[in-house]
Amino acid sequence: MGREIKLALVYRDMWQSSGKYMPRVDQLVRVAEPIVEMGCFARVETNGGGFEQINLLFGENPNHSVRQWTQAFNDAGIQTQMLERGLNALRMSPVPADVRKMMFKLKKIQGTDIARSFDGLNNPVNLENSFKFAKEGGMIAQGALSITHSPVHTVEYYVNLADKYIELGAQEIAIKDMAGIGRPVSIGKMVKGIRERHPDIIIQYHGHSTPGFSVASSLEAARNGADIIDVGMEPLSWGTGHADLLTIHEMLRDAGFSVPDINQKAYMHVRSLTQEFIDDFLGYYINPRNRYMNSLLIGPGLPGGMMGSLMADLENNVKSVNKWLKKRDKDPITQEELLLKLFDEVKHAWPKLGYPPLVTPFSQYVKNVSLMNAIQLIKGKERWSMIDENTWGMILGRSGQLPGELGQEILDLAKAQDREFFTGVPQDLYPDQLDEFRQKMKEKGWELGPDEEELFEYAMHPAQYEDYKSGKAKERFLEDLEKRKAAKKGTSAAPTAGPAPAAAMPQTMTIDVNGEQFKVKVSYDQESTESDAPKEETTKPTAGSGDLKEVTAPLEGKFYLTKESNERGVQVGDKIKEGDTIAYIESMKVINAVAADKSGTIVEIVAKHGADIEEDDVILLVK
Repeated sequence: MGREIKLALVYRDMWQSSGKYMPRVDQLVRVAEPIVEMGCFARVETNGGGFEQINLLFGENPNHSVRQWTQAFNDAGIQTQMLERGLNALRMSPVPADVRKMMFKLKKIQGTDIARSFDGLNNPVNLENSFKFAKEGGMIAQGALSITHSPVHTVEYYVNLADKYIELGAQEIAIKDMAGIGRPVSIGKMVKGIRERHPDIIIQYHGHSTPGFSVASSLEAARNGADIIDVGMEPLSWGTGHADLLTIHEMLRDAGFSVPDINQKAYMHVRSLTQEFIDDFLGYYINPRNRYMNSLLIGPGLPGGMMGSLMADLENNVKSVNKWLKKRDKDPITQEELLLKLFDEVKHAWPKLGYPPLVTPFSQYVKNVSLMNAIQLIKGKERWSMIDENTWGMILGRSGQLPGELGQEILDLAKAQDREFFTGVPQDLYPDQLDEFRQKMKEKGWELGPDEEELFEYAMHPAQYEDYKSGKAKERFLEDLEKRKAAKKGTSAAPTAGPAPAAAMPQTMTIDVNGEQFKVKVSYDQESTESDAPKEETTKPTAGSGDLKEVTAPLEGKFYLTKESNERGVQVGDKIKEGDTIAYIESMKVINAVAADKSGTIVEIVAKHGADIEEDDVILLVK
């Protein structure tokens, strides 16, 4: 037999690339033993980026999940691996160094052997701590090259990058082809180049199947010296996921490589259980389009892991755009039309944003800006009018140096908005926080947990952890799930019981002041009527017949006057000019700065801080 090739099942990524959620811990524990019995896997990806946040979102403790889920693999001697995002660790935003260091030690205790660390910009400076902390915590430090295809991302670029990672402490190298757009021959050349320089390093290939290259890329990687190939399996292989185990297995065996036999009975058991989990609730969060391969993605190069949530997001985007079009008696667009406009805009915007590798979180940033550009163009407006704050952080160097040059229009926009570029070490921008969160937990009376794992969870995902502890997360998840089930059945979810409707009473009045008319809101004391009039505003204020002008929301989401609690938001009486940042809207997992499209003096702040807001809702009235 030929050289041995090992196989790794990316069970975590199979789910993330398909939809929004992972299975519950009881489901993961059930499927673990049959995966072991399949007898063909040297490694299983069990947790990492996205996994813990997802657990919290449906009201489950991720620490308990990791400990129980990894146990069967630990007992069987199968290595477990996690995905971590370097400076961002397990989330979408930068993480303090003390929290990052704690993560590796804790995950090893919980049963995870290998840390696959990648940086969204392939920035070695951001990964130096990952390699160091992983080894100090007892884990194997694997450095992942985020593969993309552009004039600056050449074979030589990646081979040299592997040199830097190994020099900084990486013990293994992963070829992370997150969008599956690495051309097969180029993938082979990368592996060969790394193997020639580092004969003893373990090289693992990870490729998504989305545009159709991954089977050929897996073969090229194996022929040129890769040791391990990542695979998915039915019913979650192909599409935005990964090449199927059975296909890769037979292909490698036919090519003369030695691969372990598959216990077919156990395979069918795992397949059946995975389908059972889909039928239980996970299928409600999997867009059918994600089960298909799409060669159109060769152009924009968007990754499979992001496509899982993108299609769900587009549903809301299309509704919002069509609402805007309907108000103006324009024809609606379909989800497919918006998707194609997005793909075209990614190809236009990506080079101007400095060619960041299209991997989490930068793939989301490029996608979000491109989607905003596409929507603004539909509305007859200009590009770049909606760049979220996360993307500005990337542009300004707060996550490290971009691979390519920024477009002149981006540089001009940064100058016009008085934004400063950062050239230092990104980690220095984020001071240690564990003591701060330890004190917060003490004040709340919360237990730190075994090995202080609850402290870690709170520091890593503050907002999600608070919602998990309060029960809000589970409540929201169950409510959303019921809506989806009802929608599939063609029925309506049962309405929530509430107070009887108030008697019809005026909510607004138009008042004449020295010849000028102003539209004002009216509220009522509880004693003013037997049926209490609602205090919460339900009507959208308008500028009336005076010279007041409305500044409206450019998109829907959660409205905030400031990003941080210690910042000063705009106030009544402030003078603003067109282009000034007046507020923020959290949408599509990022914070979007809202720029004023009118100049004047603020007369009223209509939108409420922390409340949901719809596109075209009034934020401010100015005069």
